[in-house]
Amino acid sequence: MRNSLLQFIYKLGRLLRDKFHQYNPGLPYLITILVALVIVVLCINLFIELTDTLESDTLNAWDSRVTEFVLSYRNPALTNYFIIVTDIGDLYGYLSILVIATILSYFVFKQWKYVLQIVLVLALASISNVILKRFIDRARPGIEHLVTVETLSYPSGHAMSAMAFYGFLIYLVTRFRMNTFLKALCITALVLFILSIGISRIYLGVHFPSDIAGGFIAGFIWVIFCILLFNVIELFRRDPKT
Repeated sequence: MRNSLLQFIYKLGRLLRDKFHQYNPGLPYLITILVALVIVVLCINLFIELTDTLESDTLNAWDSRVTEFVLSYRNPALTNYFIIVTDIGDLYGYLSILVIATILSYFVFKQWKYVLQIVLVLALASISNVILKRFIDRARPGIEHLVTVETLSYPSGHAMSAMAFYGFLIYLVTRFRMNTFLKALCITALVLFILSIGISRIYLGVHFPSDIAGGFIAGFIWVIFCILLFNVIELFRRDPKT
């Protein structure tokens, strides 16, 4: 029943998209812009609500329970894995992936705009994270740190950058024409990697779970905002009179 319903919704959505595109080529972009605006507003409100409760007993208790649960799985193999993951979610990891993205853009997609878009998303997330950390000024957890950290805690820069960077890559993958199985595999791998980076920061003792949640929300805001921005640019590029 569920699969039949999803199939029906998919076919209906494709039919409406084709019909609307026939009468107004800009309508798909306008719909994307409207949906993106709603999501951005909702996510900003959610981030503010979470930030306002950082000192609450309820959130502190939740942070403690989740942290204890994650730390209970500490072992040498997992520690090595999460140190590798957290390193990939740092500057040199992103630079390496940007090099790969640049090569793919030049030889496969023949367009530089994807690289520029990815760089912009990552830059916005990184700069805003520094500003938010200084403004909110939350100290790191007072437990053993398995890696060296020098900045403040909330929101997590690793989680925020991972969501922005790899989240936008997911958006790009959904737009590429490629084998359905390969597309699903890429999206699944990227989602799992985003989650792994977030969990690694808790496991290594350098972040509260709420830091990760805040980072994911803030990073997702930049993903949606940039999708909104790039669709507006594309809409005006196709039809300056819009």
